[in-house]
Amino acid sequence: MHSRTLWAAVTVVLVTAVAAALAATSHAERGTQTTSSDSTTTTPIKHLVVIFQENVSFDHYFGTYPNATNPPGEPSFRPSPATPSVDGLSAALLTNNPNTANPQRLDPQVPSQVVTCDQDHNYKDEQTAFDHGLMDKFVQTLAGSSCPDKSIVMDYYDGNTVTALWNYAQHFAMSDNSFSTGFGPSTPGALNLISGQTHGATTPDIPNTVDNGTIIGDPRPVAANDDCTVATAPKAAMSGTNIGDLLNKQNITWGWFQGGFKPSSVVNGMAACASAHKNLAGATVTDYIPHHEPFQYFSSTANPHHLPPSSVAMIGHSDRANHQYDLSDFWAAVNAGNMPAVTFLKAAAYEDGHAGYSDPLDEQTFLVDTLNALQKRPEWKSTAVVIAYDDSDGWYDHQIGPIISPSATADDTLSGLGQCGTPKAGAYQDRCGYGPRQPLLVISPFAKTNFVDHTTTDQTSILRFIEDNWSTGRIGNQSLDALASPLNNMFNFRNSQEGDHALILNPKTGEPTDNQNDQGN
Repeated sequence: MHSRTLWAAVTVVLVTAVAAALAATSHAERGTQTTSSDSTTTTPIKHLVVIFQENVSFDHYFGTYPNATNPPGEPSFRPSPATPSVDGLSAALLTNNPNTANPQRLDPQVPSQVVTCDQDHNYKDEQTAFDHGLMDKFVQTLAGSSCPDKSIVMDYYDGNTVTALWNYAQHFAMSDNSFSTGFGPSTPGALNLISGQTHGATTPDIPNTVDNGTIIGDPRPVAANDDCTVATAPKAAMSGTNIGDLLNKQNITWGWFQGGFKPSSVVNGMAACASAHKNLAGATVTDYIPHHEPFQYFSSTANPHHLPPSSVAMIGHSDRANHQYDLSDFWAAVNAGNMPAVTFLKAAAYEDGHAGYSDPLDEQTFLVDTLNALQKRPEWKSTAVVIAYDDSDGWYDHQIGPIISPSATADDTLSGLGQCGTPKAGAYQDRCGYGPRQPLLVISPFAKTNFVDHTTTDQTSILRFIEDNWSTGRIGNQSLDALASPLNNMFNFRNSQEGDHALILNPKTGEPTDNQNDQGN
């Protein structure tokens, strides 16, 4: 910002006008500089929305991007000629793959190829499938036990099924080099997103679930933290700090909003979470999944009885809900002009994309409905949406990431039996990573257009963006946020389209609507 000399004879009106102009320049170049904690950011992003979906590898959704088959009767995808290439499935990987089967396109017109079986995505098994980086043991190691055709673990969708995601990639920014912070299923991925840390379980070790005080499986939150936890499932609680704790210290509004969090009933003060929806295949799926809600593992941020916020005005602030909400509470806050600074959105299970009970078309409906609504809000001009995933579900991906978190336990096999690199003395174990590669997209007026980022990032890169943008400081205690690369290369903060860049899609087909406003293309 350039300095200005104000002459004594200048009127109060002129002084006010100059000050307003300088403030506008400061906001455009460095972020706002007001006294509100929510507004004081290091970038122009004042609202971050993280949509955290389930169980997808990069090749599973983007392996042939931007080339779609475009058969008759399916949504069409035609890329811009200027579309950059991605590190996807080459001709050799498609026709002469080192695995025992070649990847095949999954057809959205075949129901069993849309709502598919679930694959094996255990911490140890995923490392074994990587086979020291040869990436050639997916079929025999990770094919789901319920899958009649084991080769399906290799297969992928293209722009005729995940049409919306491919269109978002065309109009905004995506990464082809972003990884799970570690190996394993949903809970480790969710914990890494909010704390960069899977070590620190305060409950006893459980085989294949908690080892050396580190969560490697899918224990549910302990009953003291969540009334709706599954009674017969293994349970765990976490110690330490998460991003919610850091945001609270800075009085920054935030919340985790999950489908089905609102109790279906309350008996003697205890919540039940039985609301459900039918997925594309007609199966009834319970909306709320406790081990997908990472803040419920920490007593500091848990809402054990699923209490509602004391008012719409208090959503995002500390009250009896303790920043844990139903998905409907997010829209209540947004419609009241009370959108939190930092928001995590978790779809109801049938729309979260997880193989076995969800699917890419139900997921697409959720993503498009959410983004269409956000892009029509006045807050959009200062908003960034990140679409990310908790784990790969074991779906094939040909790329191995760097080992940034070595481990040497009986559960590790990445670089040898009992070995994932060479850990430093005192390092927490059972955190082998980076794990499988996953999609990551940034949708914002400040996102680069039709851009593919090759920077090596991971789930904690999202955590780091929050820390850096709101100046919260780091988690500490060996959190992997300290090693994460930032997401900044996916943004252009100096030459944004000032809130005009939007892409309105059809939630059923994922194709642009006739009335969509997209001045950036």
